[in-house]
Amino acid sequence: MRYVKNFDIGAAILFLLVGGAFVWESRKLAATAFGSSVGPDLFPLVLGSLLVLLSIKLIFESRKQLRASTGASDAADGEKPDNTRFLLILGATIAYVLLMEPLGYIISTFLFLLTGFQVMSRSGLLKSIGISAAFSILVYVLYVNLLQGTLPPLPAWLGM
Repeated sequence: MRYVKNFDIGAAILFLLVGGAFVWESRKLAATAFGSSVGPDLFPLVLGSLLVLLSIKLIFESRKQLRASTGASDAADGEKPDNTRFLLILGATIAYVLLMEPLGYIISTFLFLLTGFQVMSRSGLLKSIGISAAFSILVYVLYVNLLQGTLPPLPAWLGM
C-alpha cells in the first residue's frame, strides 16, 4: 500500500507540473482565432487548471491515506500497481492524439472513451457505447455550435 500511495503522490506531482506548464503556455496563445469566438488558449487553460486542481486533491488524499495506514504491513495489503491497465490507457491516449485529425473529434473521442471504460471495467459494453457516443457528440455540438469553436470534423471518406 505504501508503494502505491508513494507512486500516487509522485504521479500527482508530475501531473501538477504538466498542468502548470499547460496553464503557463496557454497564456502565450492568442485569445481569439479567425472564424471562432473561442480562442486556442481556452482548452489548454481550462484543462491545465483542472489537472492542477485534481493533482493537488490527489496529493492530499494520498498523504492522508498514507498517514492512516502507517501501522499496516505492506505485505498484508497485497496491492500492486496495475501496469497492464496503465499501459493500455497510455496506448489509447497516444492513439487518440494520433487519430484526432484523420478520424475527427467525434470518432476518435468515442473510441478513446470506449477503450478507457472497457479497460477500467469490463462490464456493460452497451452502456459504455452509449455514454461514449453521447459524450462525444454532445461536446462536439456544444463546442462547435454554442461556443463557435472548431474541432476536427468527421472524416471526408464518410461522405458527411
